[in-house]
Amino acid sequence: MAAKEEKMILVSVVAELLEEYTALVARVLEQLVRGAPFPRRIRFLILRRLPFASPRPTPPHALRVRSPALLNARD
Repeated sequence: MAAKEEKMILVSVVAELLEEYTALVARVLEQLVRGAPFPRRIRFLILRRLPFASPRPTPPHALRVRSPALLNARD
């Protein structure tokens, strides 16, 4: 039984490493595509399809709406 538990732990560690690696590769690709000489629409389509890509930052003039349910959940 101990060998099975060790394998499960190893699988979870490898899965976590792959998730972090995928996020890192997505960030690197995001930086490369942002600087690439593609038309804006093509860059947008590529960036939108990247897994784990960071969301577009909210412009400072954007209206921030907060749900009362979310505010109560933090308490």
